[in-house]
Amino acid sequence: MSEHNRAARRTGPGRRAAAAATVLVAAASAGVVGAVSAQAAAGCQVTYAIGSSWSGGFGASLAITNYGTPINGWTLTWTFTAGQTVTQSWGFTASPASGTVTARNADYTASIPTGGTVSGGFNGTWNNTSNPVPASFTLNGTVCTGPVDPTAPPPTTAAPTTAPPTTAPPTTAPPTTAPPPTTAPPTTAPPTTAPPPTTAPPAANTLFVAPSGNDSNAGTIGAPLATLARAVTLATPGTTIAMRAGTYQFSTNVRIMKDGTAANPYTVTNYNGERVVLDGENLPHTPAPLGGSIPNLERGVLHIEADYWRFRGLEIIHGPYAIFCRDCNNNVFDRLVTRDNYESGLQIQSASSNNQVLNLDSYGNRDPRKNGESADGLAIKEGSGTGNVVRGARLWNNSDDGFDAWLFTSPILIEGSAAWGNGVNRWNLPDYVGDGNGFKMGGGDPDPPANHTVRNSFAFDNAVGGFIDNGNPGTITVDRNSAWRNGDGGFKFANSTSRLTGNLAVANGTGVSLGNSTHSGNSWNIKSSWSAADLASTSSATLTGPRDADGTIRSSNFLRPTAYPNLGAAI
Repeated sequence: MSEHNRAARRTGPGRRAAAAATVLVAAASAGVVGAVSAQAAAGCQVTYAIGSSWSGGFGASLAITNYGTPINGWTLTWTFTAGQTVTQSWGFTASPASGTVTARNADYTASIPTGGTVSGGFNGTWNNTSNPVPASFTLNGTVCTGPVDPTAPPPTTAAPTTAPPTTAPPTTAPPTTAPPPTTAPPTTAPPTTAPPPTTAPPAANTLFVAPSGNDSNAGTIGAPLATLARAVTLATPGTTIAMRAGTYQFSTNVRIMKDGTAANPYTVTNYNGERVVLDGENLPHTPAPLGGSIPNLERGVLHIEADYWRFRGLEIIHGPYAIFCRDCNNNVFDRLVTRDNYESGLQIQSASSNNQVLNLDSYGNRDPRKNGESADGLAIKEGSGTGNVVRGARLWNNSDDGFDAWLFTSPILIEGSAAWGNGVNRWNLPDYVGDGNGFKMGGGDPDPPANHTVRNSFAFDNAVGGFIDNGNPGTITVDRNSAWRNGDGGFKFANSTSRLTGNLAVANGTGVSLGNSTHSGNSWNIKSSWSAADLASTSSATLTGPRDADGTIRSSNFLRPTAYPNLGAAI
């Protein structure tokens, strides 16, 4: 299934939410989901959060934490008491979808290790008057009340007044069902018997990692660690992890599951501008088979379910996603390159707020498992959370879209960015279904409204659209953007009530499509016919070439109208 251009639809996963309500569940019996074994937990916690609501609709997230024996397959039931209905979900399926709802795991959320959390979410309908949180949840047939002593009988007293921890399993524990790599192990792999360090981490707040290091070292510049995973384990809030030049290869992805703080964020950076490449080619699912699924924890060379991290100056390639960030908040992704991965370059989803994507280059990403239908340069999708910002991104030659905001219901700001060459089958994928839009500003089934903003950005030479609402019925602000030589329309906002001002459309396959959107001061409002002769330059060489030393896109007069200096994008 696909989210693409509002044809078939797709659902996806989620993690922990800023909870509107936490319901504790006590489980001690076994159950069955279809033909899959489904052990019940000795204790578990369900966090239910309503992230956004609108007239007749709302979005919510669910997180299930298992405190008992590992679970492989689950059902979760709850009762809506005010007529609410699940209309679409990710991380699980819901049937029936109203009254007493039964949610069944998706394949990638079936496994919940002890101490682990899986999440999902849904969009639903409500009566615009009352939307109460379900009073209780039942996991695999038994109502739980949080973590319990597995040797003691289930508690008969009220649930504890303090919710048990919702943190994910330790970052060093790989999933027990992870398939082995399908290719030969890397020649630069860290020692297979690396013992825990015999000395404490260095007193300074910097840990060094180098291909020539050893994970029993102290992590100093003279005695660096060998692996990023070991550095993440040792790091405490405020630590900087400085990576020395080289290519780092992985047989297990790096899982970042602990939070920094506003005052003491974690930082992972290249040292002194050196080139650092994180190569995920030897991870599972590179690529996944046609029609295959990637378990949640195995998504990304860097799998992030954490807050207050800074990632700077890294190049991440050949992974099952380069970075997969779920339920992550207040993170900064600065001057990264995510290229040639087997899914999207950078994906942020579920309950995720206040993330900044700065000066990202994301290109050549594709997804053979879905014939090109879901690998975007950058995706902020399937969730909600305010304050997410994209600046200075360049997103090109990806199999699906440059940017994708599918099913993200909170406003996203994009500015000073560019997307080109997306949706072209450069990998000879069979039955190719990549969408080929520059900036896809929403979508869903049904389509939730989301009032995103895209300004001062370029979309050119994409296979289909430049800037599109993709069915988003919200009010999108589209200000001073330029669309050139896209295969279909440069601006397609017929399904929304968007506001378009000062935009430029030249040499696209079709005209603009605006429906009930308002528009003023755009090129089509100024005159009916535009061509390259109206522009100072149609050479994108500067925009697509090397960046300035600070990571910003170099300025040029690309697509600048000679007679209308305030029309269209200007970088």
